[in-house]
Amino acid sequence: MKHTLAATALALAMPLVLVLGCTQMPTEKQSVSDMRPQISFKVSDSQRHSARVVIDGLDMGNVGSYLDGTSALRIVSGTHQLRIVQGSQVLLDEKFYAGDGVNRSFIVQ
Repeated sequence: MKHTLAATALALAMPLVLVLGCTQMPTEKQSVSDMRPQISFKVSDSQRHSARVVIDGLDMGNVGSYLDGTSALRIVSGTHQLRIVQGSQVLLDEKFYAGDGVNRSFIVQ
């Protein structure tokens, strides 16, 4: 009887030991979201891909680098002057405001 009582106690305690032995300390993952506004462009034809993006007087590259649905240009929050130029032709000249978390798309024709 003494032997069966010990075996029963061991059988009841074993699942508890396994459950407690398999716990893991909680982990915490921290990350920072980039909430800067983004702008991108929709173009009427592929010839406009080579047009230059100029924000506040700074050349930011080709329109084709920031196509809507593919990639975007991150800017700081605030009011900006956007110009899209191709050669000597100004395709777009617009002053706009963009706040944190805003994604804006401009149509270039």
